[in-house]
Amino acid sequence: MTFRSRNLITSLLLLAGLHAITASAAELRIGLSGEVTSLDPHFLAAQPNLTVARHVFESLTDVDPQTRLIPGLAERWRAIDTLTWEFNLRRDARFHDGSPLTADDVAFSLARPLSIKGSPGGFAAFVRAVASTTVVDAHTIRVRTKYPYGALPEDLNSILIVSKKHAENAGPEDFDSGRAMVGTGPYRFVRYQRGDRLELARSEHWWGKAAPWDRVTLRVIPADPSRTAALLAGELDVIEHVPSADINNINKNNKLRVIQTTSWRTILLHLDQYRAQPPGITDTAGKPLAANPLMDIRVRRAISKAIHREAIAAKVMEGLAIPAANIVSPGVFGHNGTLKAEAYDLEGARKLLAEAGYPNGFRITLTGPNNRYINDEQVLQAVAQMLTRAGIQTRVEAMPMSAFLGRVRKEETAVSLLGWGSFAADLALRSLVAAPNAEKGYGAWNWGRYSNPKIDSLMEQALASVDRTKREALAREGNTLAMQDLAFIPVHHQVVSWAMRANLAYAARTDEFTFAHHFTPR
Repeated sequence: MTFRSRNLITSLLLLAGLHAITASAAELRIGLSGEVTSLDPHFLAAQPNLTVARHVFESLTDVDPQTRLIPGLAERWRAIDTLTWEFNLRRDARFHDGSPLTADDVAFSLARPLSIKGSPGGFAAFVRAVASTTVVDAHTIRVRTKYPYGALPEDLNSILIVSKKHAENAGPEDFDSGRAMVGTGPYRFVRYQRGDRLELARSEHWWGKAAPWDRVTLRVIPADPSRTAALLAGELDVIEHVPSADINNINKNNKLRVIQTTSWRTILLHLDQYRAQPPGITDTAGKPLAANPLMDIRVRRAISKAIHREAIAAKVMEGLAIPAANIVSPGVFGHNGTLKAEAYDLEGARKLLAEAGYPNGFRITLTGPNNRYINDEQVLQAVAQMLTRAGIQTRVEAMPMSAFLGRVRKEETAVSLLGWGSFAADLALRSLVAAPNAEKGYGAWNWGRYSNPKIDSLMEQALASVDRTKREALAREGNTLAMQDLAFIPVHHQVVSWAMRANLAYAARTDEFTFAHHFTPR
């Protein structure tokens, strides 16, 4: 074979390889683990909804894979004074219809969450601090807060910017149909089939680096075995929240790979601390108790001691968990590394129950989802068995997340499992621990209605500070006090996993989000 012939063959092989890469890069098919209840980016503050919405819409501020704040649609921002923030918008950001992003769209988007009706958990809390917005010019907006508020840039990361032209007077059905699904993000809406998939196409107007995939299909597959089977069968290129039981087998497959990181999500138990006779709590004979035992710190401590966190992490979660002692996971703003997870102490739990006046225990119903968090139903069953061994007879009611949230909002649960991720401890305190206050947006997810004025004060001082060092010290102090008082029972922090074709790369994200435009061919 001549040198020239060899060069020709080599060139043809290279071209073929490039064609294969290009062809494989044309479409990315992702299997999502959570139910998507609405495409309206301001309707429900749930991660599955936000995962799909963030492909189409963007926020003023963004975060990197380690949840550090970075520019988004705002290239920069600053605090002009203690009450006023100024955001300078990207001049090259355009909506999918080609129209430019303006400060009017931003002002409309910051006001819209307060007008949403019927949401089981919306975004109003993220804009409650906003007193007014002022459009300085097409690319500059000033946000005035009701009180000094240093956490505004983090809060506005949760508010996705919609087109005023397309979203004005639009409801959730208009987003689901695609009429109002016009954002500035890397992908534009093609088709949505509720309960099944969202189809997207690359936006030619995106200001960022061209997304690597021409088309993206986000398939909703809550059932773990089905999601893994679709990946193994080649129907999907990527799946999120890999079932712990499947990780070893996937790692042995040379056509696939798994990546992992510690999540920001804390799995916890909310305990009713406001009703004399919460639903599902009785004596051992099924009769009402004279008082709510969960209001007693000794009972809450007994529950905490009865939970064998190391066993849950090792056996139930198969290594995909870290025992928790904080409101936020390691590395998150305000985490207190000196706090240690409650040690398993069955006899200590029984002793505390006897001291509290329940030597024979009592009955509770533990409620939670069976399709939202990693091995969530298995965790519920394990906790129930542990509590029963300590003398608290526990039964489990596990159901789809949508049904579970409905039960919680109707106040039909007393002990409930929740997973929560946050940028900072003070923000987590605001949602999970602060005394509920609709006007300020506090306690929206404080299902147990725990209340401690000192913690509320520390949280408010932290949120008001624009000095991040001072703010973190206050947030850490509030976090520590909440954990010492067991405002809720922390169980574990999740380790999040993605499985994908071996020729794909992805930077594992602490916030658990799965973004098509962050996957690249290796």
